Amino acid sequence: MRIVLLVVCLLLGCSSSPKLTPVPPDGVILAFGDSLTHGTGAGDGESYPEVLQGLIGRTVVNAGIPGETTAEGLARLPGVLDETTPRLMILCLGGNDFLRRLDEKQAADNLRAMVALARSRGVEVVLMAVPRFGLTLSPPELYAQMAEELKLPLESGIMRSVVMNSAMKSDEVHPNAAGYKAVAEALAELLRKSGAV
Repeated sequence: MRIVLLVVCLLLGCSSSPKLTPVPPDGVILAFGDSLTHGTGAGDGESYPEVLQGLIGRTVVNAGIPGETTAEGLARLPGVLDETTPRLMILCLGGNDFLRRLDEKQAADNLRAMVALARSRGVEVVLMAVPRFGLTLSPPELYAQMAEELKLPLESGIMRSVVMNSAMKSDEVHPNAAGYKAVAEALAELLRKSGAV
């Protein structure tokens, strides 16, 4: 019976993305991360949080700090949660850990701790995977494993697609305005599919 259900699901394109509580029109979404969240490589108003805000009609707070590692993000997060009181957090960290060749298990542990901290305050979490820079530009498995383990909606492909497309990059690591727009559109779609907006 389970095989039949799986086949039906595959044929019909069933979504396995975890569902989120709807964010009310006056609710705040926190975009928490590093330079990819901050919008390095694009102009004012062109970061993905700012573009996403326009797409979904919710306040999206840009809490991106260029150069930040997951350990630094974990230390910073409590104060940001206190300050912004979000309903939902988009978590996009890890790239600086990979660039500096820091321990990936520790990065995963730090990300898990951030998810736990947010959830302890009633904040739901969406995870965005960041590619490991190298030949394939694939995100490490830790994102998919964590999303499955913690039942998190995951955007796993858009950052890789953007950094593989020279027309969407401002440099080797950062998107340009077109790249951030693509990221925002992918996240808006994920938020709609998961029921957040």
